[in-house]
Amino acid sequence: MAPDQGKINMLEDNIATAIRNAVDRRFEDQVDFTAQLVGFPSTRGNEATAQDFMADAMAARGLTVDRWKLDIDDFKHLPGFSPVSIDYDNSYNVVGAWRPETPGNNGGKSLILNGHIDVVPEGPLDMWDSPPYEARRDGDRLYGRGAGDMKAGLVSCLFAYDALVEAGYRPAANVFVQSVIEEECTGNGALACLARGYRADAAIIPEPSGDTLFNAQTGTIWQQITVKGHPVHASRATEGFNAIKAAYVLIQALEKLEAKWNGEKDQHKHHCGHHHPINFNIGKIAGGDWPASVPAWCTFDLRAAIFADDDIHARARELEDCIQAAAAQDPHMSNRPPDIVYQGFMAEGFALEDMENAAEPVSLLGDCHQAVYGEELKRSVITGTTDARFFGLYANTPGLVYGPRSVDVHGFNEWVDLESVRKSTQAIALFMANWCGLEKI
Repeated sequence: MAPDQGKINMLEDNIATAIRNAVDRRFEDQVDFTAQLVGFPSTRGNEATAQDFMADAMAARGLTVDRWKLDIDDFKHLPGFSPVSIDYDNSYNVVGAWRPETPGNNGGKSLILNGHIDVVPEGPLDMWDSPPYEARRDGDRLYGRGAGDMKAGLVSCLFAYDALVEAGYRPAANVFVQSVIEEECTGNGALACLARGYRADAAIIPEPSGDTLFNAQTGTIWQQITVKGHPVHASRATEGFNAIKAAYVLIQALEKLEAKWNGEKDQHKHHCGHHHPINFNIGKIAGGDWPASVPAWCTFDLRAAIFADDDIHARARELEDCIQAAAAQDPHMSNRPPDIVYQGFMAEGFALEDMENAAEPVSLLGDCHQAVYGEELKRSVITGTTDARFFGLYANTPGLVYGPRSVDVHGFNEWVDLESVRKSTQAIALFMANWCGLEKI
């Protein structure tokens, strides 16, 4: 089916065509910009230079740039805050703002375009086919850490705005392009934007959604568990207590709890159709000090998903109870129970489809997607979390997670589908034009 080139809501067909053509004309520039951004190894605590790059790009477009260092005191009291164990001395958010002289005077609505600059660690370099921070293009694939999650989507926010300008227009309502940190571990970057006062009538988050719209997402809890052992010489191992082996006992108990929660999926409308909606992941583990010493300690990091409609504090208590009950069965751990520390995600689940005010922007995005792809916008439910929750749960703002197709995110040889990037950029540009309205330059 050929894409419908007709009107989308109030947008005239010639304007829609001009905007789409503008995306196409500058798409190679967009790919080059994305490749440059991939070149910044913006892992946690190392985002500042990438944020400088984004700030310069926003300023070059005439956007008013707000670059600030996160201060935990500004948002630690807010709902949605996740505890952290690091400082934010080198951690910056960047927002580029377009504010027309008379915002919304033609009925246009304000919009946030949100993406995260932070990426997860790359892992062993020798397991990549090419260096992770040297973007490599192969046809319609762009390889590199963060290419899909989510630098291509973040860049599409800028180039969607560019398309309106190149077509001879600017948004008739406020537009805030947000490049945030901490999405991969706390979400505190997006929360800091709310604390700073950024609000809008809708938000688009171009995560690698595979050209679908996320209807609902799980929440996430991070816990760090430390087991205390009793060290002795390995020749007398039976007289000591091995903290690493004890950690296995707790992990096995958590696996049983994971199975129990998945068995409850039919009680949760958003996830009942998924074969395995709840995933517990032991993402890090370390312990011991010497091969010939029974380990005195073992620490492991747990990432546990919860259902979109769960009470996060109740689920956290269930996790604690599970760990403590397993420890109580052991003579040593019952006297020296494991320590449980929260650092990282304390993220509630979120369901866009439960928001009454989401119908209008969802319908419009569906129209824009149809115009570009020539097919109906599919919706999906994910077993991960995104920053959309902040907008939906704490600001009553529909957060639409919609972006390109990407493969092997968080893995080796991560890549993003460039044709999908091109089309999703067009759809986002059309959404902006319709949602915000247009003013002739």
